[in-house]
Amino acid sequence: MALSVVDHSPRLARRYVGREYAVQAYLAVLRIRDYRLLWIALVLNLLGDGATFTALAWITVERAGAAGLGVLGVCFTLPVLLGGAVIGPVLDRFSRRKLLIWDSTVRGFVVAAIPLLAALNALAMWQLYAFATVYGLLKIIPLAGTPAVIPELVPQERLQAAMGLESTAMGAASIAGPALGAGLIALIGPANVLLLDAVTYLAFAALIAAIRTPLGRPEPAGADQAQQGVGWTPVVRLLLRDRFLLALTLGFASFNIATGALLVILPWLAKFEYAHGATVLGLMLAAAAGAELIGSIVSGAVKTSDRQMLRIGVLQVIAGSFFLLMLPRSLPWVLAALVLNGILAGPLTVMGGVVRLTRIPNLLRGRAMTLMRTMMSGALPLGAAIGGFLLAGNRFGALVVIMATLATLPGVLIAASFRGADFRADVARPPQPAPATP
Repeated sequence: MALSVVDHSPRLARRYVGREYAVQAYLAVLRIRDYRLLWIALVLNLLGDGATFTALAWITVERAGAAGLGVLGVCFTLPVLLGGAVIGPVLDRFSRRKLLIWDSTVRGFVVAAIPLLAALNALAMWQLYAFATVYGLLKIIPLAGTPAVIPELVPQERLQAAMGLESTAMGAASIAGPALGAGLIALIGPANVLLLDAVTYLAFAALIAAIRTPLGRPEPAGADQAQQGVGWTPVVRLLLRDRFLLALTLGFASFNIATGALLVILPWLAKFEYAHGATVLGLMLAAAAGAELIGSIVSGAVKTSDRQMLRIGVLQVIAGSFFLLMLPRSLPWVLAALVLNGILAGPLTVMGGVVRLTRIPNLLRGRAMTLMRTMMSGALPLGAAIGGFLLAGNRFGALVVIMATLATLPGVLIAASFRGADFRADVARPPQPAPATP
């Protein structure tokens, strides 16, 4: 009977084929040895980052209380924005392989130094803050360097699956890393968690070193001297001239302002609207993160379309409109808004990454990815500030409407402007080698 149902149900057959293609797409890209090493290294690095922050936060709250925890958070996050100004040009002037290896090695030894100082009763709070600052300054290297090298490891037709796996790894690690760190703290203590995390940083360096693709200093692929300069001027010029990249950067920044407002809305709702506030807050955050992870997994297995920008615009409109479900303030509607928005936000990240990596020349990829991801990160605090201001005046409904507008309006413009545009058009291709003569 089961066979007959499958044979006579086109819907079930299509569902089976979809799962089959999804598995094949991911397996195909993971069969590429160098990409597989990069992906495993990325997973270890992200898990280590999450566990490291959790262990440091635990040590800080025991030694310096909530005030110290606030200082630690600033030291972790603010230098990421400052480091981007320096690290971006460095990624395009030196070997990306060496930069990734040295970054992970340095951070591994710094992490290991903290439990050693604690064992010698020589650990002071300023040392924890100094480590967090160093971490923040260097964090942009793997954050921008990893996607920058992916096009060198996989063919164009596998790029969306590769970006889907990268996004999936980041989403899964953002959930599993802190949870893993918290669990290990209870078992072996925060100092030993940091020692274990130091091993993951050194493992990252070893896996990058094992990649056979050179991943060296980017070399100019064409004769366009405007793209061969140093500093930020060529990158800014590229973003302003390339309407695809400009639309993605501005559209996603606007969407992230709305997302940043959620950082204020969710704790506010948990505190003043729902019982069991802390538990409900954790439920809402887990629902949002899990939904985005599911969206990333699904989108990475979808074939890339020439009309990728049209897809992005339509998805952004639908995802942004789901914010309006929060207007009733009831928990089921808020959870529905978070889940539906997150499922579509994951594909936006993956599809946008494919467009960016396709259109940005290798020579500018490190700086461009650094600038874009820094702008995305900078939009979140702006949204949080707007959310805090409006909620202080008890204007919850107005805030939700503003969030939906900021998220959907760029999507409407993108869908209308690029409905018939091929995102691969006018992309400069590197010269192909001449065929060998006998």
